[in-house]
This record gives sequence, structure tokens and C-alpha cells, in this order.
Amino acid sequence: MRTLRHAAALTAALTALSLATAPAAQADDHRHGESVRYASVKGCPDKNREKRPCGPWRLVMHSGEMTLLRDAQTVARHADGTSSGYQVAPIAVSGDGRRVAYFTKQGRVAVRTLGGGVKLLAADALPRAGQYERVFNLSDDGAKLAVTTYGKQTRVFDTATGAQLGSAGRDEPVEGFSGDADEILTLADGEDSVTDLVIYRDTGEQARRVTPPQLVSGNGPHALAADGTTIANLAMGKKPALVLYDSATDQVTATPRVKLPAGGVRRIDWTGENQVTVHLALERDGRPTRMTVVQISVPSGAVKVRDRYTVLADSYVFASCGG
Repeated sequence: MRTLRHAAALTAALTALSLATAPAAQADDHRHGESVRYASVKGCPDKNREKRPCGPWRLVMHSGEMTLLRDAQTVARHADGTSSGYQVAPIAVSGDGRRVAYFTKQGRVAVRTLGGGVKLLAADALPRAGQYERVFNLSDDGAKLAVTTYGKQTRVFDTATGAQLGSAGRDEPVEGFSGDADEILTLADGEDSVTDLVIYRDTGEQARRVTPPQLVSGNGPHALAADGTTIANLAMGKKPALVLYDSATDQVTATPRVKLPAGGVRRIDWTGENQVTVHLALERDGRPTRMTVVQISVPSGAVKVRDRYTVLADSYVFASCGG
């Protein structure tokens, strides 16, 4: 049975990060040079003066420049192809900011490489569903795409060839790819209303399922390291800590204290053998207004700010790069 936790997780992912109301971004030197910092879609008032998504997706670069993604679907379509009116079609930006996954206006899943070409997945690559029932997750390097469909298994694709690698985790929200993109990490219902973490290989085989301690399960989101075993998350509170959990031994191996900028944790990814990257959102009136991206050294817990930005003032929703 589908749980409220699963529905909430999928809803959060479907709406990218959240509504945004802040002014434009400042530039920084991203680790891969010129790349996408975040994608944004404009909000326009309707006849009832309520906001709705309008216009093309906009890719805001780390240089501050903006590119329009004119071939991308903005307003999500129902399974029969008609417009949903207010739902936003899914989009994802890879951690390195070099690739973007989206639906084309013809309803095909596309992966665009910055400064390169566009790879279309097969027309029948996904089960029939409304576009708003999908969630896209790109690996850090954009080489693999996981597409989650509400109530269905997640399908994993090679973005260079468009070939499906495997299917895994029916009705399990995806936390993300492992550091080397060979596995995906999902959430699943455990016994007695607890949350399990499940690791699948990109070909779909289940590698491990664990019921971690509350320090891990109760503090998401989570990130899986390239070793396919170590899971990181942040325990927030008066004294925030980075939690490192060994899923093979079911042991918390380290909890170094970390000094973080203000904001709630929106995403965490392994971006190196000894580094996790965390996206923090500073909110006003329940809406993120400023994003801070930090790199945390493992296992010391040393924190370095990689980026700070606000989003276009007219944004309806936005999605930042993953890593």
C-alpha cells in the first residue's frame, strides 16, 4: 500500500525544490567550469490572479548568463496528452551541471548535453502516466538517468545510448545515485512503520536492504558513496552532525560535528571519495529564497562553501544541479 511518506516524498521531488521569490544569482567557479546552476520556470497570473507556470524552462549558468530550453515541456501533460494547466513537467540537472533531463514538447524524454547534442529515449521507454507523476534523477556526471513513476518501478537509462539498464524499487522514492552511479538508493516501507533504505545496482538487482537506526532513517535526505555501502546524512539540530552509516555492518561509523550556514537540507550527494556536497535552502514564509551549497570533508566534517545564489524573482519553481 502506498504510504503518506511515499506520497510526500514524490510530491516534493515532482515540484523540484520549491517556490522561489528572490533576485538573480551571483557567479562562482563551479568545479566543472561553465555549467548550469539551476533551472527555473516563470510564474504568470491567470484570470483569477493565481500563479501558473508559463514560458520555457530557463537554465541559469554559473556565469550568470541564462539560456532558454525552448524544446522542453513546461506545463505537465496528463497521460492522454492534454495539459494539466498548473502542474510542472519534471526536469533534472546533473551534479556537474553539464546535462539536463526533461520532456520534449512531443512527449519524449530527452537528455541534453551542454554545448552538445540531445539524446531522446524511445517513445515507449516509460509506462503510461501523467508527466507530473514522474521524477527524474541524473547521476553526478549525467551518464545515467533514473525515472521514477508514481506506483511503478524506477527505470534506469544510459544517457549516451538511451538504452534501459534495469528496473528497480516499485513505489520507492529514489534518494539518488551512488557516487560512481553504479547503484541507486531508495526509501521503502519497513515493518512497524519504520523506513528502510534499499540499494539497487543500476541493472535492477537488489544489493542490500537495511533498517537503519533512527539517527539515519529519521534524518533525510541520504547519499550513497561510490563503495555502494556507506550512506551519509545530516542530523540537524542545535549541534548539526554528519552521520556516516555502514549499511553492510549496520553500524554508524562516525558523527563529526559540522558548522553549517543557515538553511534546511534539500539535497546531499557524494562528490568525491572523501567529500559530500549539501544544498541548503534558506526559507521565508515557507519558501526557499536563497541556496547555499557546501562541501563537507569526510570524516573530519570540515565545511567549505562552494556556492551561494538566489533565484529569479519571477520563478514559479526551480531545480538546482544535483551534486
